[in-house]
Amino acid sequence: MNLAIIKYNAGNIGSVENAVRRLGIEPLVTDNVELIQKADRVIFPGQGEAHSTMAYLKAHGLDQVIVNLKQPVLGICIGMQLLCRHSEEQDTDCLGVFDVDVKRFIPQRHEDKVPQMGWNTIEDVKSPLFEGFSDKEFVYFIHSFYVPTCDWTNATTDYIQPYSAALHKDNFYATQFHPEKSGKVGERILTNFFKIK
Repeated sequence: MNLAIIKYNAGNIGSVENAVRRLGIEPLVTDNVELIQKADRVIFPGQGEAHSTMAYLKAHGLDQVIVNLKQPVLGICIGMQLLCRHSEEQDTDCLGVFDVDVKRFIPQRHEDKVPQMGWNTIEDVKSPLFEGFSDKEFVYFIHSFYVPTCDWTNATTDYIQPYSAALHKDNFYATQFHPEKSGKVGERILTNFFKIK
């Protein structure tokens, strides 16, 4: 399989690279437009800040490339948020694949810590990404912004309030959590992504 991991000014690309290598796939980490377009699968990873990341994508022509991809695409964490319409993080216009806005967590109680950091369950799973899953699978989150539940939600979680743990529209799949940091559960999600036609 020809897998491209989009290279840009965000962290965590190395963790994704290592995770797919453990599954026997040698990824190509690149910001080359032609190589990304030719790939069988594309992962749009990341930990980072929305405004500077969007600026980087636009400066390198990757914003238009990503939204026009036809092969299966997996956005992870900030990758998922940037596939949405707009983020409250520095009032940033994003890629608009998912017509929903990204919101900042507002703590309601003393014990509500932002960012959310650690393991939490995902529920209401309904996508090829979660083939063979039961409810209440644990995955790893670290983020200060969230996507409300919407028409494209295909898994939910609850921290401060219920929100989208994953999204799906056409060939675009996205997870707010980090499959590459979610142990055997994350490996199953990546394996399922590689099987999607």
